[in-house]
Amino acid sequence: FFIIKESFLLYYSENEKKSFETNKYFNIHPKGNILLAAESEFEQTQWLEMLQESGKVTWKNAQLGEAMIKSLEAQGLQLAKEKQEYLDKLMEETEELCLQREQREELERLNQVLEAEKQQFEEVVQELKMEQEQIKRELELTARCLKGVEQEKKELRHFTESLQQTLEELSIEKKKTLEMLEENENQLQTLANQSEQPPPSGGLHSNLRQIEEKMQQLLKEKLLAEKRMKENEERSRALEEEREFYSSQSQALQNSLQELTAEKQQAERELKAEVKVRMDLERRLREAEGALRSLEQGLNSKVRNKEKEERMRA
Repeated sequence: FFIIKESFLLYYSENEKKSFETNKYFNIHPKGNILLAAESEFEQTQWLEMLQESGKVTWKNAQLGEAMIKSLEAQGLQLAKEKQEYLDKLMEETEELCLQREQREELERLNQVLEAEKQQFEEVVQELKMEQEQIKRELELTARCLKGVEQEKKELRHFTESLQQTLEELSIEKKKTLEMLEENENQLQTLANQSEQPPPSGGLHSNLRQIEEKMQQLLKEKLLAEKRMKENEERSRALEEEREFYSSQSQALQNSLQELTAEKQQAERELKAEVKVRMDLERRLREAEGALRSLEQGLNSKVRNKEKEERMRA
């Protein structure tokens, strides 16, 4: 907005026009003034020289401003390029961060699975150990029973041999008694023919009956002993089979325990490896999050600097 006043051209900002049209007064403090007339030729020449010199300064300022504008535009382009690079890197870091988070979640899931398997292994191993202890007790009991049966078999064998020896002795004694009775009968027959008194033979008959009764009793005892020996043989075979069964079961359990222990150790090694990988991923995740924050801060700083430069240019 311009006003000519007493050979001067006064210029104002645009909002002064509305104020002047409303109250018909003008501000005595313009933004600037330009001399339009001079009283003498000398002053006119001096003023024209000043205008020419100021034009030179203005042209230099315009050139400087143009150079600054071009510099700021170049800086803006560079900033836009750097911003895009930051954004691209930010996207890469974000994708890597998401991938690492997914990997960490997957590792946590695997960790839970391995923990459950480890717990299951421990429960199975504990059950197998309890079963092995039970089988061990059964084996010890079977061994004691087998030892008792063997001892009884030994005693019965000794008793049977003793009975057999006694029977043989009684058989010899019976044979002698029968021979003596036969001899007495022959003597009786001879004496009867000679009408002589025969010697008494009642003692031999009584002795023979005692021998036969004792032999019958010993035979019964022998049969009972043989029966018990047969029962002991059968029981011994059954106990031996039971011992072999428990031994095979114990060996199978021992093998299972060894296999489970090896699997448990392998699971623990895998778990430790997974934990190590997870810790490494968590460390990388923290580093990625820190890098992401640094990128965001750098990007925000660049944007603020650009906005500040644009405000200064305006």
